[in-house]
Amino acid sequence: MTKHLTLAAVGLLALAAAASLGAQQAATVEPTPLEVLKVQGNVFMLAGAGGNISLQVGREGVLMVDTGLAAAAPRMMAEVRKLSPGPIRWIVNTHLHPDHWGGNETIAGLPPDNLQPLKIAAHENMLNRLTTPEASAQAPAVQRGLPLNEYFTPTKDVHFNGEAIVLYHEPKAHTDGDTVVLFRGSDVVSTGDIFTPGGYPFIDVDNGGTVKGEIDALNHILQLTVPAKTQEGGTYVIPGHGRICDEADVVEFRDMVVIVRDRIQDAINKRMTIEQVKAARLTRDYDTQYVSPTSFVTTDRFVEAVYKSLSAASTPARGQTPAPGGAGRGQAPGGRGQAPTGRR
Repeated sequence: MTKHLTLAAVGLLALAAAASLGAQQAATVEPTPLEVLKVQGNVFMLAGAGGNISLQVGREGVLMVDTGLAAAAPRMMAEVRKLSPGPIRWIVNTHLHPDHWGGNETIAGLPPDNLQPLKIAAHENMLNRLTTPEASAQAPAVQRGLPLNEYFTPTKDVHFNGEAIVLYHEPKAHTDGDTVVLFRGSDVVSTGDIFTPGGYPFIDVDNGGTVKGEIDALNHILQLTVPAKTQEGGTYVIPGHGRICDEADVVEFRDMVVIVRDRIQDAINKRMTIEQVKAARLTRDYDTQYVSPTSFVTTDRFVEAVYKSLSAASTPARGQTPAPGGAGRGQAPGGRGQAPTGRR
């Protein structure tokens, strides 16, 4: 009995020591430093708080595209105040992932301005998904910071700080509620996670994302951008994660997604399973550029999302006959998302 008690005490002491060491190590881990960069015009980019945050600053106050992680909100707000002491009048959320709207609740909790209250905008699909019974069961209901100024039309426009700002819904792209924001006067586009130059796109199939919609959205971003001399500069693009880019970077990223889509579609046409497709390493010539040890979207995750998206698209509804050849390599996306001719 004494021996058992002694062993139990030793075990408790070991657990306590491990917990103390873990707490000490956690305390010594420095948070990711925040960086604010001037893009052009009235627009800045704040990086390091989760997803990239776009800030438009002027006489009327501050408009934000995304707000980063909830845990980084106090440090994020300190950086915003260095740019402007003015009120935050607008938040535009590009999609539902918490590294892009987690700071909403903190900002919504600031002392209100009854004359010009904070407006939080997003596509209605984002709000709908955040307020489903399933979402409420997984996390406590958020009381503040929801995008209640939702829009359901293809576009929404705002005039703020002397500049026209246009919100575009990109259907079934990275999710089914993605918004791309064009700062028309500053000539800057904020894309959310549709465009992530340092990693493969996260095609969130469970939340309505598709590879076709992803390509359509990238093509639309290219329609919004105009390069300067030697195809450099001109319209600048703020991605969901990563560096400030221009049109050429989006072209390279779009071409990669299209090529990978075509390779996987060809494999599906040959009736290859997902395991066979992954074993074939169809993305190996891109992996060194878009995958790192810390990548959220691994090669397998990207391939699985594209495979699942294409397989769902090629499966006919009950009572319908599939089109000959399916969504094969030779088919180009139509409508607004069709790739521009020539260089793009």
